[in-house]
Amino acid sequence: MPRRDPVRALRACAATATLLGLLAVPAAADARYAVRPLHKGSHGRDVKLFQKYLTRAGVRTSADGRYGRHTARAERRFERRMHRHIDGRASRHEQRLVRHVARGASRTRDGKVDSGGAKYVPPPESAVISSDGRTAVAPASAPQPVKDAIAAANRITRKPYRYGGGHGRWEDSGYDCSGAVSYALHGGDLLDRPLDSTSFEKWGSSGPGQWITVYANSGHAYTIIAGLRFDTSAAGAGGGSGPRWRDAPRSPRGYVARHPDGL
Repeated sequence: MPRRDPVRALRACAATATLLGLLAVPAAADARYAVRPLHKGSHGRDVKLFQKYLTRAGVRTSADGRYGRHTARAERRFERRMHRHIDGRASRHEQRLVRHVARGASRTRDGKVDSGGAKYVPPPESAVISSDGRTAVAPASAPQPVKDAIAAANRITRKPYRYGGGHGRWEDSGYDCSGAVSYALHGGDLLDRPLDSTSFEKWGSSGPGQWITVYANSGHAYTIIAGLRFDTSAAGAGGGSGPRWRDAPRSPRGYVARHPDGL
């Protein structure tokens, strides 16, 4: 085995230490996080925390505590990746989303972020259909975006199927498959605009997520949230052809699996 250059080894160790220092976020400091919107000209410890979370989420920027053009550019990259409104400004909701993605990301040996992960890890608890047969109850251990997405989906389980429904406006008289999925994800603050089923094939990260997975192809889309299927298909529990929670499984054959980063 060739001997490693000691100077190069020291430099590599120093670089690793610098990266770890950049990404370290003290737990106590988190209490001051996401207390105000951030934009160009903002500065302070909360900005520095946001910059660290952006980097850990895979969008690298300097953690200097000043929200300048580089941080705004990094924020726009994050917004584009998450299919959010692209303006380079970080609302309180968006700061929390960045933090959630950062906490769910893993890091490879060369320092690159892998927030997708090819291996599926099931949620520790699953949602269940409530006694009314229509709404779902989120597990207590679910992250807040998951609970919010389930709550949003519950609000439209009495709506009928309507082609194009949910694409012109969020609150609609009926929903098609991708409109229903979009509504649920929007409720979890994971989507800013409705997507059709073809667009969902490229949304988020590749593969199934632990808490939320969207299955899409050119003709249909449905989602699994906390282990429970939310679908406009008539198959499964709840009956009908509108958006419903279904406890019957559905084959993912022919679908592309995508998930929101960190979930």
